[in-house]
Amino acid sequence: MTTQSVKDNLITQIDKLPHDLQVRVLDIIKALTSKGVEGKSLLRFEGSISKDDLQLMSKAIEEGCEKVDINEW
Repeated sequence: MTTQSVKDNLITQIDKLPHDLQVRVLDIIKALTSKGVEGKSLLRFEGSISKDDLQLMSKAIEEGCEKVDINEW
């Protein structure tokens, strides 16, 4: 199946859906094609968490992660 025939088939199938389902399909497609954001765009948040809070977070991760509770299930 060629790329164009796939696109044509998608459009045909989407046209058969009610509007609310077309919106859901669009949301799914957007989620599948989302690439996130570039790391440099996050630099504006640098320093927004205090060093004390970062240390608390690191400690919580070290203490709470990678532990298995065999009785959990």
